[in-house]
Amino acid sequence: MSEPRNTGLPFGEPPANEPPASERAPGEPALSFREAMDELEGILQRIEGEEIDIDRLAEELRRAAQLLEICRGKIRKAEVEVTQIVQSIEEPGAKEA
Repeated sequence: MSEPRNTGLPFGEPPANEPPASERAPGEPALSFREAMDELEGILQRIEGEEIDIDRLAEELRRAAQLLEICRGKIRKAEVEVTQIVQSIEEPGAKEA
């Protein structure tokens, strides 16, 4: 698994030459778990730091809810895959590596 890229920018802010993950074109790769978490952490920091204009608060919270769902979906998928792997290892007669 590759390490997250350190852009030197606060969480949730992509480099100037790269669109935010939330604005990627349909053909571009989906958000990774790390990207979603980074963006979510950035929103949380802005909310906690009272940096969000009240007019944008609902928009930020809506995006946070989307990011949470992305993360939960990725966690559920990983749980299923891990369970399947463990079950295949524990099955009688399973091949040994």
